[in-house]
Amino acid sequence: MGSIQSRYISMSVWTSPRRLVELAGQSLLKDEALAIAALELLPRELFPPLFMAAFDGRHSQTLKAMVQAWPFTCLPLGVLMKGQQLHLETFKAVLDGLDVLLAQEVRPRRWKLQVLDLRKNSHQDFWTVWSGNRASLYSFPEPEAAQPMKKKRKVDGLSTEAEQPFIPIEVLVDLSLKEGACDELFSYLIEKVKRKKNVLHLCCKKLKIFAMPMQDIKMILKMVQLDSIEDLEVTCTWKLPTLAKFSPYLGQMINLRRLLLSHIHASSYISPEKEEQYIAQFTSQFLSLQCLQALYVDSLFFLRGRLDQLLRHVVNPLETLSITNCRLSEGDVMHLSQSPNVSQLSVLSLSGVMLTDVSPEPLQALLERASATLQDLDFDECGIMDDQLLVLLPSLSHCSQLTTLSFCGNPISISSLQSLLQHLIGLRNLTHVLYPVPLESYEDVHGTLHLGRLAYLHARLRELLCELGRPSMVWLSANPCPHCGDRTFYDPEPILCPCFMPN
Repeated sequence: MGSIQSRYISMSVWTSPRRLVELAGQSLLKDEALAIAALELLPRELFPPLFMAAFDGRHSQTLKAMVQAWPFTCLPLGVLMKGQQLHLETFKAVLDGLDVLLAQEVRPRRWKLQVLDLRKNSHQDFWTVWSGNRASLYSFPEPEAAQPMKKKRKVDGLSTEAEQPFIPIEVLVDLSLKEGACDELFSYLIEKVKRKKNVLHLCCKKLKIFAMPMQDIKMILKMVQLDSIEDLEVTCTWKLPTLAKFSPYLGQMINLRRLLLSHIHASSYISPEKEEQYIAQFTSQFLSLQCLQALYVDSLFFLRGRLDQLLRHVVNPLETLSITNCRLSEGDVMHLSQSPNVSQLSVLSLSGVMLTDVSPEPLQALLERASATLQDLDFDECGIMDDQLLVLLPSLSHCSQLTTLSFCGNPISISSLQSLLQHLIGLRNLTHVLYPVPLESYEDVHGTLHLGRLAYLHARLRELLCELGRPSMVWLSANPCPHCGDRTFYDPEPILCPCFMPN
């Protein structure tokens, strides 16, 4: 045993070929008892290549022992799981290693593990660097583990040090909750966390919720450290009572930075008083979301007349605000323009919000409030007409940081389009404008396009850009395909959607 162990330990990934390290690891793993015994003396830099060999070879007992002796703060298992079906027994071995580790009263000498990372898109370089596939290990330093606090006690008048109990180990995951998605691996993890909740914390930075019964969602969320969630997407067809049941969990996500919520529908069987109670229960949760930077709401039936109720509970200025496919009143737009939450916006989208009957002054005030920071602006499919656009032009020209403007699907004439171009030409950061097909390009009221006219109008805009010294600014017109609804772009010839492509 000593001979094999000493040969393996004496090698270094700095001085030995990677293939030699792999062969030594495979040789060592032929006797799992020998491999486990070697861990106590194994150099730190040889743990990752041996772990990968044990993982690929499904050496469960070696994996279990390596977890207990892991000399790094993080074990990024998710990257190894990427692109393959993980063997259940292999996964269980890793979690069982955590079990043994957490059951020990005395901290192992070499133990540093604080995080088991099951996310498949994090720590991409860890295994390639430590296995010698990259030029130098020095390019990927492993941070030292945060050492636990020690408490002092007196024995016979002398001061000694005793370690505190173990710091809980975090299991990092990205969750997508949808019906039928909970496989055997995830179920095993949930059961393990349920039994060890005090010392094994299930943490999730990105959470997506699709179609899943609310009782199942609540069961899983009870296992998750809700204050670990930073990015939440709820893409469900919920009714208001279901949203109200979810709301208390939302309020516990105190470190949430990005929230997307879509498709909340009305319930015909609840009273107006109950509806108001549910809405208040939801909007009040935003008081707890003091880290919120990006808010996306789509197809929320209850937003009309209540936008101020939502915004006044948002504590800090937002960087991104996207309100799409919702009905808003003029009062809502007025409240939006006056809200302190919009003063630092870099992204604003009102796509699909019908603004035809809204006076342009609140929109003008909204653009002025965000003019110093706004970079991306989306007014697609808003029903904005020539007279409204002309009022907005001076405010648009003040948006000095604007890089992208999109307002496709609005009934705009070529003359208003030319005025827009002249107002925007001085915005040096503006590189892309997506504009609607001008009204003059249509042959009839049914929306039949005359491609020759459109090409001429587009060419005229290109000439203006060159004359005004901005030839590199990209202006693309777009129009929904009458067959599938997807956009068809024109630059100046049409970039047709697949409906027009030959079979």
